[in-house]
Amino acid sequence: MSAEAQPSPSTGRIAGYFKFAERGTTIGTETKAGLTTFFVMVYIIFLNAGILGAGFGLDPAGIAAVSAATALIAGIMTIAMGIVGNYPLALAAGLGINGIVAFSLTARGLSPEGAMGVIVLEGLAVTLLVVVGFREAVMNAVPLALKKAIGAGIGLFILFIGFVGGGFIATPAGGVPIVAPVFPTTTAQFLFLAGLLFTIVLWVLKIRGALIISIAVITVVALALGVAKVPTEFSVTPSFATLGKFNLTNVFDVLGTLAAALTIFAIMLTDFFDTMGTVTGVASEAGLAEEDGSVPGVGRVLLVDSIAAVAGGVGGVSSNTTYIESAAGVAEGGRTGFASVVTGVLFLFAIFLSPLAQIIPVEATSPALVLVGYLMFTQLKGIDIGDSEDGLPALLTMILMPLTYDITVGIGAGFITWVLIKLAKGKVSEIHPLMWVVSAMFIVYFLQGWLDILISSPAS
Repeated sequence: MSAEAQPSPSTGRIAGYFKFAERGTTIGTETKAGLTTFFVMVYIIFLNAGILGAGFGLDPAGIAAVSAATALIAGIMTIAMGIVGNYPLALAAGLGINGIVAFSLTARGLSPEGAMGVIVLEGLAVTLLVVVGFREAVMNAVPLALKKAIGAGIGLFILFIGFVGGGFIATPAGGVPIVAPVFPTTTAQFLFLAGLLFTIVLWVLKIRGALIISIAVITVVALALGVAKVPTEFSVTPSFATLGKFNLTNVFDVLGTLAAALTIFAIMLTDFFDTMGTVTGVASEAGLAEEDGSVPGVGRVLLVDSIAAVAGGVGGVSSNTTYIESAAGVAEGGRTGFASVVTGVLFLFAIFLSPLAQIIPVEATSPALVLVGYLMFTQLKGIDIGDSEDGLPALLTMILMPLTYDITVGIGAGFITWVLIKLAKGKVSEIHPLMWVVSAMFIVYFLQGWLDILISSPAS
């Protein structure tokens, strides 16, 4: 080997730390993989800002601040995943949970800071499960059908939000029917429909970066048509005004102890199982999983992911979680955490793009939400719908989330129904003790209105 071909000492140390030789990769391949993952994920810094902006009623400056913090937390935690976990996994604000934070929690009376406090608390709970090794018990307790139904239900929830944001679904005057399709009459509505078709075409043609291309093109058209305008006080300097904006007590003050605990638990389940599915799938795609599907060193991966949930709440941008888009980098040859380091550094540079979030209209982000909703809904294919023992609880889990605008209601209905069916069929041995406990808690949750009346009623 010539002197020119010899790796530098620093490159050699990087290769040794990330185990390039062991995993059959090079620094060039890992860099390309990191770039690929970034470009298929960068849309989240605008989409997350749009979702939280709509749910919290933020002004353009507030939306830009969410965008900047989204990029900051994603960058820091993705770099941490690469260095600590040494897997080609990238993290960012989780789609699905951010919708719950922006619309479901606030609809129940929580302040934006209180909603972020829920994320901090559920992140701490997940972290505790990882630290004490209790994640295996949780994984074994909840049946696979319910795990998948939770993800699919959140997909329907997100899809519904996308259609509402695009002006295609609304509640008529008088509230009858509860929701109805809106015949497009405005430029904004036609733009949403055209944008949705454009987004779908980009996706089915497998155009890399389809979502960010969609958001950019629709925004340009919106500006040209007057649907979107550049704010009069447009700021080009990134702001981190959302950092530290969380409240840990608001959820208990508004919902009460039991309802608050179950709400935190429900979101924790969503975060926990989504991560497990993503990590297992990406590791398998990279050829890094064992024959039984287990992932070596997954404890370090889960620890970083759980801390990322806490960081997302503290940063005011919702729970950060491992992204399935990491598979794009794996497809380009990514096999180590160095790819994640590259992706994370690019997210930090993307902070300087955050001011652009001020001009992106909801009509540009809503089509992406519809598509993301579909992608999450595809988890349905792993459920045996024809088997009533799994199909009925799964249906109630999925459909009640968008219909009630509340993820907790969907999960609670699914848990209770699953236990009830198993009990009715004499299959008590299949019910994990934790399922009994959680289902009983959800029963009390649904009856809390009556319980409050009984407790507050004077003795006869």
